Amino acid sequence: MACGGADSPPPTLVFWALGREGEVVERLLPGFAQENPGLSVRVQQIPFTAAHEKLLTAYVGRSTPDVAQVGNTWIAELVALDALEPLDPWLAHQPSLRAEDHFPGIWATNVVRGRLWGIPWYVDTRVLFYRRDLVARAGFSHMPKDWAGLRQLAEELIKRKLAPYAFYLPTDEWVFLVLLAMQAGSVLVDEQLEPQFCQPAFLQALGFYADLFRQRLAPVMGNAQMGNYYQRFADGFFALYVTGPWNLGEFRRRLPEALQESWHTVPLPAPAAQDFPGVSLAGGSSLVVFRRSPHKEQALRLLAYLNRPQVQVAFYQLVGDLPANRRAWEDPLLAQDPRLAAFRLQLTRVQPLPQLPEVEQLMQRLWEVVEPALRGQATLAEVCGHMDEEARRILAKRRWLRQRGKL
Repeated sequence: MACGGADSPPPTLVFWALGREGEVVERLLPGFAQENPGLSVRVQQIPFTAAHEKLLTAYVGRSTPDVAQVGNTWIAELVALDALEPLDPWLAHQPSLRAEDHFPGIWATNVVRGRLWGIPWYVDTRVLFYRRDLVARAGFSHMPKDWAGLRQLAEELIKRKLAPYAFYLPTDEWVFLVLLAMQAGSVLVDEQLEPQFCQPAFLQALGFYADLFRQRLAPVMGNAQMGNYYQRFADGFFALYVTGPWNLGEFRRRLPEALQESWHTVPLPAPAAQDFPGVSLAGGSSLVVFRRSPHKEQALRLLAYLNRPQVQVAFYQLVGDLPANRRAWEDPLLAQDPRLAAFRLQLTRVQPLPQLPEVEQLMQRLWEVVEPALRGQATLAEVCGHMDEEARRILAKRRWLRQRGKL
């Protein structure tokens, strides 16, 4: 354990934190130090762009930290490497870390093969940002709750010449298509590692998505072509945009004062109104403990501290990351923000991506395969067949290992 003989030096937890979170997390730690005299935390800030490679290099070099922040899509890969400590046995020592205090879909991103490997630190999902002034002029007193209503709204925005395009859906991103697929019931890849991109649920979503471009309700543009989309949103080039919580602060900063009352947020529509809100992505970052850590009990204390509602609210104030602990959402700072209400409701209807080490590679390939269909250069049948082939190629090694009982 951490403390050996009487002359052992005080333990130091090595904590790798990423991006902006890594820059500010030390401001949260004085309270932890007061409660744990003699236990210090050394924070190493790592750029997000370098974090994945650095974690893998540290694993190979047997130099992993005690605790690290990881994107929740990385957990399955780290579990496959046997790099992480399963946390279920430790929760009895930290009763404040409870599944019921978290959004179920977010908690599920940390559960692989029936075991818990991480504790959510902050959460992320996608909702619909919209120009409420243009929506009202299109004849809608409230935002639609189903796909048909959303398409009708988009058509009215164009018909009444309120905007050149209804949506901005970057063609070099996969998120909105995957959201639609999840809402339609697609699993993308089944438990036998067989791709499901030509199954009816995915095809239903792909057809709806592609029609938005074919009917010129969304421009066939990637992020580089669009440029400053905050300015284009303010100019009325488009009125509807599916994005995440980081844009709450950006829209407040970047949109002109005259438009600050003209934009709002709403949970995603569902295929049918009775299923509102539609499923969105379970995103965010989690905190994990590495198997090689000699200070696991102390590491769990740190995880429990950072998960406290009051600490999570302070973290939100520092960086704007949405709290993972649902009790933090009762704080007036969050509870009384009307634009956060959409996120709070949406987080009750989120779903993880397939828990596969290759999932990010699959998602990257998806938008590349789909884009020709949006430009009229491929049929939907060709796209889904191509994506099935790509997924089988990407997953071939994992399927081979599983068939031989090595996973």
